[in-house]
Amino acid sequence: QVQLVESGGGLVQAGGSLRLSCVGSGRTISNYVVAWFRQCPGKEREFVASVGWFGGRTDYADSVKGRFTASRDDAKNTAYLQMSGLKPEDTAVYFCALDRLLSKVLAGGPAIWGQGTQVTVSP
Repeated sequence: QVQLVESGGGLVQAGGSLRLSCVGSGRTISNYVVAWFRQCPGKEREFVASVGWFGGRTDYADSVKGRFTASRDDAKNTAYLQMSGLKPEDTAVYFCALDRLLSKVLAGGPAIWGQGTQVTVSP
């Protein structure tokens, strides 16, 4: 089983940038679709972005298109979410997640989850 640890969250002003990292351990992440989700207080967890095997396909929520970029470096067993043009409404706990099936990821049901990292965007 793969274990995931996210990092890179923090406090940033609106318009700023952050890069989140998701490091896998225990097994390679290369055989999985890597996804990013976020959850705001009092709201349901929502899909943010995903990157497929070998980085060949990426999908984004409409709310982050053009501002966020998902990528992966399988040699480092690490995935990234580059976030720019951050807005206060991007404030949330961000989770990375893995599944072998893109369909499960896009349906919100990946099998493996990290513990999350807090991103706070001030006005």
